[in-house]
Amino acid sequence: MPFGNRPQMEFIFPRFRNVKTKQKDFLRGYGYQGGGSREGWSRGMHMSGFGADFKNSLKKPGQWRMGIGGFGECLASHDNYLEVQKDKLDAWGIPTIKINCAWGDNERAMSRDIAVQAAEMLAAAGARDISCSRNVTAGPGHSRNGTARMGRDPKNIRSE
Repeated sequence: MPFGNRPQMEFIFPRFRNVKTKQKDFLRGYGYQGGGSREGWSRGMHMSGFGADFKNSLKKPGQWRMGIGGFGECLASHDNYLEVQKDKLDAWGIPTIKINCAWGDNERAMSRDIAVQAAEMLAAAGARDISCSRNVTAGPGHSRNGTARMGRDPKNIRSE
């Protein structure tokens, strides 16, 4: 774990899964981004206490915390697509789009591996009180593959 008084640090681990040794449970790979920081003065908002002793305790740097998030490649899927909503216009009268995109079995398997590997790395680095949260119930975020299919064959392009 980080030590000292530096308030924040960040890290990036580039893709390391499925580079040379292929995983049997999922295709493609993922990397991590994260960082560590010390609890700041705002931690007092979530603590009980009052008086001089409480105020003085907030002058000292707080506990170190570390977060790590995995970012994997989503496989293209014909179930993921964009729809032009001609009946829903933006402020300039331009039709909006609706994104239809969901996690597949490959992404869910990759998410499990992301959590396991992150916990193992943190434990090997000396971290304690490790908890994993896999947020695969929410739909995919930005920059996901497979929602804007392109090609030469109109039969492969969904139009609704």
